[in-house]
Amino acid sequence: TVLQSSSSLKASYEDWLLTYGLSVSPFHMRWQTALFNRQFYNWGRWKPRFLYLWFSIGMVFGIVAMFGSVILLGKTLMQTLTQMLTEAPKAQNDRVLQVVVSVVSSGLPLRNCFVLLSCLHKQVPGVNLPVSQLAYFFSAILISGVIHEVGHGVAAIREQVRFNGFGIFIFIVYPGAFVDLFTTHLQLISPVQQLRIFCAGVWHNFVLGVASLIVLFLLPAILFPFYYTGVGALVTEVTEDSPANGPRGLFVGDLVTSLQDCPVYSVEDWNYCLGDITQKSQIGYCINAATLQQLSFPARVYRRLDGTVECCSNNSLTDICFSYSNNLDSHSHACLPARKVIEASQVCRTNMDCQKHFVPSLCVTPSLENQTRLIRVKHPPHIDMLFVGHPMHLQYTVSLSSFVPRHNFLSINLPVVIETFCKYLISLSGALAVINAVPCFALDGQWILNSFLEATLSSLIVEKQNRELVGFLILLAGSALLAANVALGLWMVTAR
Repeated sequence: TVLQSSSSLKASYEDWLLTYGLSVSPFHMRWQTALFNRQFYNWGRWKPRFLYLWFSIGMVFGIVAMFGSVILLGKTLMQTLTQMLTEAPKAQNDRVLQVVVSVVSSGLPLRNCFVLLSCLHKQVPGVNLPVSQLAYFFSAILISGVIHEVGHGVAAIREQVRFNGFGIFIFIVYPGAFVDLFTTHLQLISPVQQLRIFCAGVWHNFVLGVASLIVLFLLPAILFPFYYTGVGALVTEVTEDSPANGPRGLFVGDLVTSLQDCPVYSVEDWNYCLGDITQKSQIGYCINAATLQQLSFPARVYRRLDGTVECCSNNSLTDICFSYSNNLDSHSHACLPARKVIEASQVCRTNMDCQKHFVPSLCVTPSLENQTRLIRVKHPPHIDMLFVGHPMHLQYTVSLSSFVPRHNFLSINLPVVIETFCKYLISLSGALAVINAVPCFALDGQWILNSFLEATLSSLIVEKQNRELVGFLILLAGSALLAANVALGLWMVTAR
């Protein structure tokens, strides 16, 4: 009785899943529906001549992308191997192509094998992707997959292939999409028609990436009625552990206008200025010779382990050791109150930079540990923030936007959300286009390659078996190339 009840419950559960188009298995959940079939047919029959031209361009792009993806993955593999053998992993902001995740394809010829890589971010959820970015990451994956499959579906209907349904799936935590086409119809149409269908997904991902890039480029013009740019970098977030946090630090809503003598008109300027400050030696500040004598006080001078000089008490939170050269070119040191020396002072490199007035002045330079910088951050109308530490700590713990709201009721985060989402779409949609174009088993590249060989080698290689052998060898090589990139890419990410 228990077995019969269990079997009955299992059968009713399976019937319920089948009724709603659901399929559940370990690590994989899928939903398929015919609700959107009419919409797909409307799209596939809209302006046939335009769609013919559109998907013909996509066919050419897909073929070019197939060869280009092999070159790109080969170059990436060589760079990764060279990096592994010659030196330690590069900084996180280096733009090395990294494979992120592979989701195994199932069943249908056009089921999207969701292989993603991030060219700009190198992000893996749970490894180096911030929790705050998860919504962008998964939304961009899902939208890229849906646009990819819409391309396949519309192209198939345009070529008179029966469209059975559309669906989405979740593999572990990664979302994706697929279309269900009638395989017999696919096999009956010509290789060129097949190419238009198989290349449509890659083509649509490319178009989505370009569209996102255009939106990102035109965003200042799009948001011009509500936000203005070119006046500074607006602080949108300061982390709790940030060295910029504090009563005289930065606050949300502050507008940063300069770092040292480097003007800041946008976030790009902020990043450039911090990079420039990191690469160059510490800048100095002009101070009146009489004021220098007045502010300085006797202090014990000693050298740190890295060779730099310290002349202030370790317990001091306001004083900094400064070095300077007198007229006899001998180096001297003085422990001075940092804010009194730096505020309203002209920056300098040598004493000659300070001789613009008849008042004797000297160029005093903070004597800090290597890689540590004293940075004056202007954010009027507040007093300048003085930051002591590595410039990258300031860059990683302070979030900014180039867009300043014209009205108080406007959100300071909206432009940041749009910018970030566009960047994710560019990265992930572009990555999906590149990887799906690779001539690899279970990817779009497999069907693109097979149709391409049938369309071009039928007259040169008469026997179909020989053409299939050529295709199999190419697919084997492409699969090995992709697998090597996946393995090394994941190893590089986790090793860091």
